[in-house]
Amino acid sequence: MSVVVASRRAALLVAAAGFFLLTHTHAQAQWWKRAPVDFEECADTAEKAATKAEKTSALADCNAKFAGRRKAGGGYTYYDFLQDRSFDIAGPNPTPEEQKKIDEAYTAYLANQRRSNEAAQATARQQREQQERQAQQLQQVALRTDVERVPVPVERPKVQQTVGQRPKGTPCTKGSFSCEWPRLSESLNDLKKLFSPTPSKPAAKKG
Repeated sequence: MSVVVASRRAALLVAAAGFFLLTHTHAQAQWWKRAPVDFEECADTAEKAATKAEKTSALADCNAKFAGRRKAGGGYTYYDFLQDRSFDIAGPNPTPEEQKKIDEAYTAYLANQRRSNEAAQATARQQREQQERQAQQLQQVALRTDVERVPVPVERPKVQQTVGQRPKGTPCTKGSFSCEWPRLSESLNDLKKLFSPTPSKPAAKKG
């Protein structure tokens, strides 16, 4: 915590010094008759400076001397630009106890920022994993669809059974056409042989 507070105070000092160095060095002169009690009184006196350069330098000196600003209802407020937050203080500048509370608030602010960043990174990581899972599921669905589109070979049709032929191994039912047809076919063949004389062989030639 001490390192964080030290770096924070250094940043505040650098910012104040940078702003102060941009002004004219004439601001070091005591141009007021009575020492102002807060920033607003100091700024009112600076407005009465003779030249624009003296006015700018005086306002920079006021800003360096007083960190607090008057509140409408009384008291003062201190704006910490590192936290982008205002704190109520009793006088024109924070007391050591008030400054300690401001530093502690800054440490808590940094911790909250770190947790927020970690949560954002975790959410982004979960979203990436979910997108990857969805992409894999879509790829699997596409592969299944492609497989279903491939035509399945059609089984070759069986040769149609000849009329009157009985499949082998099928029991013969007496009186059925498939059972009687073979005997009728043999009888018809015998009749054809009777009415069709056998051709005579040619006589052999004598030598």
